[in-house]
Amino acid sequence: MKTKIIKIDPLNPKEEKIRKIAKFLKNGKLVILPMETVYGLGVNSMIERAVDRLYEVKRRPKDKPFSLAISDLEIAEKLIQNTPPLGYKLIEKFWPGPLTLILEAVDSKRPVGFRMPKNNITLKVLSEVKDPLYLSSANISGESLPTNLEEALKDLDGLVDLAVDGGETELKCESTIVDLTTKHYRILREKAIKKEEIDRVAKLKTILFVCTGNSCRSVMAKSLLERLLKDREDIEILACGTLRSKGIGASRETIELLKCEGIDVSEHKAVGLEDSFLKKSDLILVMERHHEEIVSERAPKAKNRIFLLREFVKAEGGGLDIPDPMGRPFEFYEKVFLMVKEAIERVAQLI
Repeated sequence: MKTKIIKIDPLNPKEEKIRKIAKFLKNGKLVILPMETVYGLGVNSMIERAVDRLYEVKRRPKDKPFSLAISDLEIAEKLIQNTPPLGYKLIEKFWPGPLTLILEAVDSKRPVGFRMPKNNITLKVLSEVKDPLYLSSANISGESLPTNLEEALKDLDGLVDLAVDGGETELKCESTIVDLTTKHYRILREKAIKKEEIDRVAKLKTILFVCTGNSCRSVMAKSLLERLLKDREDIEILACGTLRSKGIGASRETIELLKCEGIDVSEHKAVGLEDSFLKKSDLILVMERHHEEIVSERAPKAKNRIFLLREFVKAEGGGLDIPDPMGRPFEFYEKVFLMVKEAIERVAQLI
């Protein structure tokens, strides 16, 4: 019996065809799907008999796991544990795309590969199915990799239930695989994304400043550090506030104080505390103890990356907090500014 074929326009995939493909997968069927790399063979990872059949068709040993394909980061985070900041940076840079990340899975004793394919058809199918798919190259293990449906069906016609024709694949090579389960990342397979690109992201260090409203202290800190490290391409500097003050500008006093330093923040718009910031930051510098508590509660796994900004200087009197100048006289703003500046100069020396 020949495999059923559905031809679909990758630029404008019809919803009824997407639903039909998803129904096959929801029912435990084997489906050939187009990706930006090569054609893949997918099954619903939640249906054991379908997974067993995938191993049989691929002639793949059971001790060699398949990678999981997901449609969005929210689904991935339910399946992954202990993702390092580098993982979020690589996800931000390359997902959806030809990058498989080996990470610790919640319900698995061994690491699992995770991938968010860029192909429009397969992403829509994944969203419709909702469950993650085990997705492997559409070939018998060890055979050549298929870059169109004709090549995929050469060995698999009649062995799978449905094949989706989405035209030639864009990249015609496999995804790059990066293992993030060890202390230092390892590139296990260098294909679509080159080592230089992975290394460039890995070298990038993200520093996040957190205050209350992102209108004064964190603006000062970010602006001053950016100036001191203006020649450093390996540093990303972010700032945000714990309050929902998104869109407000920098305070008049902050604008004036930074203007005296030759820095213009008149166009600044406040940003709230984003989970994505916390996850990818290598160093989180807060102004006061209560900011530390808020951030630690929001991102418990980031606890070892959170420090009071003033911990980096020998604070004499007044403790380690840098107080909020909002609503205080200009002289108080100047005092806070000098605290921030002193700490930032020390941070710049250490980075």
